[in-house]
Amino acid sequence: MEVEYGSDGAPFVTWGGNKIMLELDPAVDEACKEVAKKELRETPEVVEQALAELRQLLRKEPSLYVPIDRDDYLLKFLRPCKFYPESAFKKIQAYYKFRIAHADYCHDLLPSAIRSPFEHSIVSILAPRDQHGRRIVLVECGERWNPQEVSLKEVFRGIQVGLEGAMAEPATQICGVISVFDMKGLAFKHIMQFTPSYAKMVLDWIQESVPIRVKAVHIINQPYIFNMLFAIFKPFMREKLRSRIHFHGNNMNSLMEHVDPKALRKRHGGLLPDPEITGDVLWKMLRHYEEEYKLANSYGYVQNVNNNKI
Repeated sequence: MEVEYGSDGAPFVTWGGNKIMLELDPAVDEACKEVAKKELRETPEVVEQALAELRQLLRKEPSLYVPIDRDDYLLKFLRPCKFYPESAFKKIQAYYKFRIAHADYCHDLLPSAIRSPFEHSIVSILAPRDQHGRRIVLVECGERWNPQEVSLKEVFRGIQVGLEGAMAEPATQICGVISVFDMKGLAFKHIMQFTPSYAKMVLDWIQESVPIRVKAVHIINQPYIFNMLFAIFKPFMREKLRSRIHFHGNNMNSLMEHVDPKALRKRHGGLLPDPEITGDVLWKMLRHYEEEYKLANSYGYVQNVNNNKI
């Protein structure tokens, strides 16, 4: 399966009759507009007022460099915060404070710098959206992950790069994402990579920092040893996230009660045919947007001031 290019130069792949690409067009379909209106309060009047108020708040934060005049950038934070400017402002602050506090995980978040998690098909966002318009993030933490070849740090960096692309999509900003963690082949060598401090960092990122609507987390093919891994993360989970986690084991019918089979791989009980889109194809697609990633990496706090001052 190879990357193709549309008349506008945008990369895409075709899988099971679906044209799959980063959907960056600001126009969304009617179903998505309805979700935006009902769940996010998104109307022209609310959007206009929220953009104006968020710009005012950002102008009072001179140490924070962001494209204040770009509506598309501000909407990326306003939508997950249901167009409450104060909440969006705090989310922007948290997002870039996280990058300072964990610079070793967040520096150079560029496709060109992070290939291995995609090359080994550990991280993927390439599949049709589910029945609710949500982007599906697949992370394979077991048999496809050799920690000697791909470090845990690189896996997390790969997830960040993949989500950065998804966060640029208006439909994903509105409808959110679901995550599927395939734990087939999870072993003690994998669990040994995780620490409580790492678990806290990742959950701080998900629950406080990243501007994305995480609508559900599905755990599949988990062996008994998975309980050891979950015990590391559980103390740092808030009830909102915990209530959205579903454990399916090897029961793919259970997974399909939540996710349309048309959006799932054949080995996960779905209807997407073999061969699958490989992670390296995703990497090539993201690599096409390298300059956009460089621009996104240029934003943030202009200096490492003390945490109590930002």
